Amino acid sequence: MSYETTRGELETIFSEIGEIVEIFVPTDRVTGRPRGFAFVEFTEQGSAEQAIERYDGYELSGRNLRVSAAEERQRRPPGFSDGGLPSPRGPRGGGGKPKGSRRNIRGRKRGF
Repeated sequence: MSYETTRGELETIFSEIGEIVEIFVPTDRVTGRPRGFAFVEFTEQGSAEQAIERYDGYELSGRNLRVSAAEERQRRPPGFSDGGLPSPRGPRGGGGKPKGSRRNIRGRKRGF
C-alpha cells in the first residue's frame, strides 16, 4: 500500500465488508513513517476471506493493495540476525575471543 494511506482510509473501505476489531499500521522506528503495510482484523473469519477476494489488487492512493491472510511469524533461534544467517558474534553475541579482565589486557599490551 502507499506510504500515504491512512488508517481512516483503510477503515472506510474494509468496514464495507464487515465489523473491524482492529487496524494496525506499523511505523518505522526511526522516521515514524508508515512501513507500507497494515493488518486488519475482522470479528468474523468470513469477512476476512471476503476482503481478500474483493480488495486483493484494488487500487488505493495510486497503488494496488495486496490483501492476504496474515501468517504467524516464525521465531528465530537466539544468535540469528535479521537475514536469517548466524550472527558474526556467535550464538551468545560475544566477539569470539575470551574477554579477560581489563587489567590482563593492559598488561599484555605492555609486555608484562
